[in-house]
Amino acid sequence: MRRLAAIALLSLTPAAAMADGTMPQMDFKNPLTLDQLGWMAVILVVLYFLLSRWGLPEMGKVLANRATAIERDLTAARMAKAAADQAMVALNASLSQARHLAQAQVAAAVEKAKAEAALNAAALNAKLDEKLAQAEAQIAAARAQAMAAIKPVAEQAAQTILVRLTGTAPESSQLDQRVDDALAARKAA
Repeated sequence: MRRLAAIALLSLTPAAAMADGTMPQMDFKNPLTLDQLGWMAVILVVLYFLLSRWGLPEMGKVLANRATAIERDLTAARMAKAAADQAMVALNASLSQARHLAQAQVAAAVEKAKAEAALNAAALNAKLDEKLAQAEAQIAAARAQAMAAIKPVAEQAAQTILVRLTGTAPESSQLDQRVDDALAARKAA
């Protein structure tokens, strides 16, 4: 019964406390508020001891393990980056070497092609010079034959013309000399 009276009193108390202008949570005249404060202190002390003896050390272990794992991962990442940098340097060096080698091979191939082209051109020029010499020799032989064939015809034509114009036959040595001079003048031109 006493409890019922306290409960009834408590149900009336907030309204009465509000009428006084104080907050019901701060009404320390109420026995229920003092009990709540006592239990709250006990719970906070127990919670503090639980956290300080068990919870916080476990969280510290987890954080330490996590920091160790992070540091290990960062070290592995640094080592991987260093290896990648070395690989890039090696790759750039090999690419540069390959580029120089390829340029040297291209230059050698160009020089070889130029040399072969020069040899082919020299061989063709030699053949053309030989054919030109043969053609000139053939022309000279044909010209000599033509001149040799023209000389008797020219002598006979000149003799016939002189006989018709003058009525006398010219002297053969003089006629021969004049035809040779005319043919020589023709050759020079």
